[in-house]
Amino acid sequence: MDGIMNKLRNLDAYPKINEDFYSRTLSGGVITLASSIVMFLLFFSELRLYLHAVTETKLVVDTSRGEILRVNFDVTFPALPCSILSVDAMDISGEQHLDVKHDIIKKRIDSHGNVIEARQDGIGAPKIDKPLQRHGGRLEHNETYCGSCYGAEVTDEDCCNSCEEVREAYRKKGWALSNPDLIDQCKREGFLQRIKDEEGEGCNIYGFLEVNKVAGNFHFAPGKSFQQSGVHVHDLLAFQKDSFNISHKINRLAFGDYFPGVVNPLDGVHWTQETPSGMYQYFIKVVPTVYTDVSGHTIQSNQFSVTEHFKNAEVGRLQSLPGVFFFYDLSPIKVTFTEEHVSFLHFLTNVCAIVGGVFTVSGILDSFIYHGQKAIKKKMELGKFN
Repeated sequence: MDGIMNKLRNLDAYPKINEDFYSRTLSGGVITLASSIVMFLLFFSELRLYLHAVTETKLVVDTSRGEILRVNFDVTFPALPCSILSVDAMDISGEQHLDVKHDIIKKRIDSHGNVIEARQDGIGAPKIDKPLQRHGGRLEHNETYCGSCYGAEVTDEDCCNSCEEVREAYRKKGWALSNPDLIDQCKREGFLQRIKDEEGEGCNIYGFLEVNKVAGNFHFAPGKSFQQSGVHVHDLLAFQKDSFNISHKINRLAFGDYFPGVVNPLDGVHWTQETPSGMYQYFIKVVPTVYTDVSGHTIQSNQFSVTEHFKNAEVGRLQSLPGVFFFYDLSPIKVTFTEEHVSFLHFLTNVCAIVGGVFTVSGILDSFIYHGQKAIKKKMELGKFN
C-alpha cells in the first residue's frame, strides 16, 4: 500500500512549497484583487449566458410548395373615404381577388382621426323601399324583386337587386359605371349622396389577405376594379372626382405571424401626398422565416425588406391608377432561428478557461512586475555603490 501511495505522490503536478519560502508583495496583492474582480465579472457574464437561451441562425434553401401567404395589414387613409376605397390582390399565376371584402374591417374617421363608425366591408347596405321592378311597375303583394342590370345581364334571369350588384355586373363586363344616378338601385340607396356625406373623411382599413405563395401584389385604390382589354383598371368615373388624395399611414404590415425579434420596416411609416393624384408603390422582398423556441414550438412566418417609389398619375389614364400598391416577391432562401440553451459541459469548460486564463495572465504580469522592480532596485544599489 505504501508503494502505491508513493507512486501517486510522485504523480503530483502541483508540488507544495514551504510557506517560509513565499515572498508576498504589494503589487502581487493589487494584481490578485484586480484578477479576482475580472474573474467574477467574466463568470457572471458566462452564467447569465448559460441561464438564458441563445438563438442560432441558419440559411437554407426554401423547398416548401403550395403554401398560403398571409398578409396582415392596418392602414389609415386620412383623406380617402371608406365608401370609395377597395382592396385587390393578384399574383403571377393569374389568380385575382378583386374588391376583397371578407376578413376586412373599415373605420370611418374624421379629420381629427376620431372614429365615426366601424363596419365589416360589404355589409349593411340600405334596403330599398318599394323598389322598381324590371318591367317598370312597383312591387306589390308577394312579388319577388328582380332588378335590372342595365345591359350587364349574362342571361335574362339575372337580377341586380342593389347598387353593389349592378356595379359588380358592370365590373364582370369590363364596363365603367359613369353616372350612378341613372341606376335606380344606386339612386334609391343614395350612392352619390353617401360619397358626398363622407367628403373630408378618412378611412382606417385593417384585416388580412390570404394569397398564393408566389410573386404578386395587393393594393388600396378608389373605385371598383375590372379588366379592360387585358388591363387592370378601376371605375373612377362613378365618384365624379378629379383627384384622389392617397396620403396614408401604415400602422402595421406583416407577412405571417409575429415571432420574437421580428422587425417589420413599414410599421409606423406615413407619407403625405403633395400632388393632385398619384401612385405610391412599395417593392417588397419577402424572406420565409422559421422560428423555433426553447420548448420546440415552431412559428412559420416571414421577414421582408422594402423600397419605395412614387409616380404622378393622371385621372382617366388606364396606365396611371391612383392608389397605394404593394408589390411582393419571395426569396428562395429561408432563414431559421432556433432558440437553445448552452450545455452545462460547455458552461463548465468556459468557466475553467476563465479561471485558468486570468490566473495565468495575472501570474505572468506579477512575475514581470516583480522581476522588473528587483532589477531596477539592483541597478540603483550598484549606482550608489559606485
